Amino acid sequence: METISGYIDHIIYQNAGNGYTVMSLICGGEEITCVGMCRGLNQGENITAQGEYTEHPMYGRQFRLNSFQLTPPQDSVSMERYLGSGAVKGVGAALAARIVKKFGEDTFRIMEEEPERLAEIKGISERKAREIAVQMEERKELRDAMVYLQQFGISNALAVKIYDTYGMELYGVLRENPYRLAEDINGVGFKMADELAARIGIHTDSDYRIRSGILYTLQGAAGEGHCYLPMNTLLERAHMLLNVAEEDIRPQLDNMMMDKKLVIKGDCVYTSAYYYAELNCARMLYERNIPMAEAENLPAQDAALTKQLERLAGELGMELDELQQQAVAQCIRNGIFILSGGPGTGKTTIINMIIRYFAGQGLDIFLAAPTGRAARRMTEATGFEARTIHRMLELNSGLSDENSRRVSFERNEDNPLEADVVIIDEMSMVDIQLFQALLKAVIPGTRLILVGDVNQLPSVGPGQVLRDLIDSGAFPMVRLQKIFRQALESDIVVNAHRINNGQQIALDNKSKDFFLLERNDVNVIYKHMIQLIREKLPGYVKAGPFDIQVLTPMRKGALGCETLNNILQKYLNPPDGRKQEHISGSTVFREGDKVMQVRNNYQLEWEVVSRYGIPVDRGTGIFNGDMGRIVEINEAASNLTVEYDEQRRVVYPFSLLEELELSYAVTVHKSQGSEYPAVILPLLTGPRMLFNRNLLYTAVTRARSCVTILGSSDTVRGMIENVSENRRCTALAQRIREICQDTEGLGE
Repeated sequence: METISGYIDHIIYQNAGNGYTVMSLICGGEEITCVGMCRGLNQGENITAQGEYTEHPMYGRQFRLNSFQLTPPQDSVSMERYLGSGAVKGVGAALAARIVKKFGEDTFRIMEEEPERLAEIKGISERKAREIAVQMEERKELRDAMVYLQQFGISNALAVKIYDTYGMELYGVLRENPYRLAEDINGVGFKMADELAARIGIHTDSDYRIRSGILYTLQGAAGEGHCYLPMNTLLERAHMLLNVAEEDIRPQLDNMMMDKKLVIKGDCVYTSAYYYAELNCARMLYERNIPMAEAENLPAQDAALTKQLERLAGELGMELDELQQQAVAQCIRNGIFILSGGPGTGKTTIINMIIRYFAGQGLDIFLAAPTGRAARRMTEATGFEARTIHRMLELNSGLSDENSRRVSFERNEDNPLEADVVIIDEMSMVDIQLFQALLKAVIPGTRLILVGDVNQLPSVGPGQVLRDLIDSGAFPMVRLQKIFRQALESDIVVNAHRINNGQQIALDNKSKDFFLLERNDVNVIYKHMIQLIREKLPGYVKAGPFDIQVLTPMRKGALGCETLNNILQKYLNPPDGRKQEHISGSTVFREGDKVMQVRNNYQLEWEVVSRYGIPVDRGTGIFNGDMGRIVEINEAASNLTVEYDEQRRVVYPFSLLEELELSYAVTVHKSQGSEYPAVILPLLTGPRMLFNRNLLYTAVTRARSCVTILGSSDTVRGMIENVSENRRCTALAQRIREICQDTEGLGE
């Protein structure tokens, strides 16, 4: 780490949003280009900076700042240079010279302590003197706050966030309860706040620390998909995190209940948000689950409706069996209907029939799915436009970055969807919070048809909505199990159903679309994986190498996606002097790379540009699991551009690159809702909790034309036998049953 001192000659570039700055620093007569997070700095200011010299391939030698301290000008020359730089509005070079000539090295003290004396100078009125004093005070407050926060090891970027959030109250917040940062500031977690509290001297048994640790424990559980934790599990996890006795933790649970931070229902401890999400969903589902026959004047007799459906099927060239006819009839007659089934069981046929029936009735129909890829597949299968659920609900882009934890939609109970029928596909991917937002926008009287495969892995976010809806037994549903003749020609479909039923599959490579290459050496697996992607599979499935997806159960390990991505990047998108690169943490991002968004970002703006560079569509929101390609890296502007599905382009400032990962290989969980021409599964060894039937079934059903397993046949057989899966702590089914019973009781 090196230290340099000097004054800022000029700002070359500064990102107003995150403070990333490129500037020219004069150090002892030498001009040095400095880059880093330096929001709050202005031309003419003196700084001492810590960092290291780097060599940029295009811009040459640069000093990359890790931290800096402002040093007030000590002599009249420095003061005149600072004031004349434009840092203070209304003060130019000539006026700065007059001020410094009048007050000399006492200039800054006069401006801060006796600003009215500035009016003694020709050209400065009393009003202007007050305006200058206000600016100087604001600059001093920010400067002092930065210096104060840096002593605790807080980075410049985070210091600015803290100052922007609390202003001059930050001193009280840090002295009394630094754990507020974890609740109020995006990017600050419990562990960071805990480290800060330790430096400040907060005791480990502080009430604030224990409360923050409890919330952190429940938030971590939400990251695992749970809506609540059993009391004993919560106490055990919080004890391990805080190293505080359980008897010290229990009283804080009661206090947090009184503060409405937590809800304790029996043995279940929720954060308030997830408890009320489940409760609200149960209530809204009950209100929307009403018979529709009278409202729509549908045929009163089943025979008449069956005849009508048969006539429509004939016109469309479809053939429905008895169960499919029953499913369509249930959709027509009920406010809520659930359709579940695996691949090849005719879900798409039913959706198409439903759409044509309702369209023939002149009803407005909305189609949606959780991800862009799933929506696109729905559009291709039906011929009707499908959107992401977020887009259908009109995600509100008016939130600031600091409020990005909160999500709001334009469509809600006050501004509902103007639709008669709403059909949602891939319901297994919908978490409890998104489902709550959807229900708010669907008024009673609108049919809600939920389609999905309950045997897929559950949503990335908290909850297991589709499973809970089915387990509640409260709604009309049809579960499809028969595989239709055309689907029987695909060993992918047949094997998926065999896996789901716990039956072993043939691994003799006599199939045309399902293969296992027995390989027990990791390096050999790497070699054959690259050969398959570059040489063998593209021609076989008529797709490009980048369309072929490697799926793995794990993030870590020799066959985890982190290691695989580094290897696959090296061979599929190697370094090239014509391709720009940028290093972020341990990841090298390169133009042409395949990448994935790994968290929901509701503020990211995207646009679709015509071939002539004219924007033709705009929107906000890129979501966990969205995949795209890096089309440009711009070091001068400190950003890179990713193109997602439907030619949506997003510009990422380098400060947001933690939200992107290489995606040549992704976890099976992240692949949900997607379909790829060919899938490669490296399966050798791994944790039993991951190597289970549910995960293998989900992975196999992601492939459209070809599945290739690289690894051990014994591992595959073991996964089919392993029915263990991480059961999520959710109670939506119970909440639904309670509301139904309570309402029926009131009716009696």
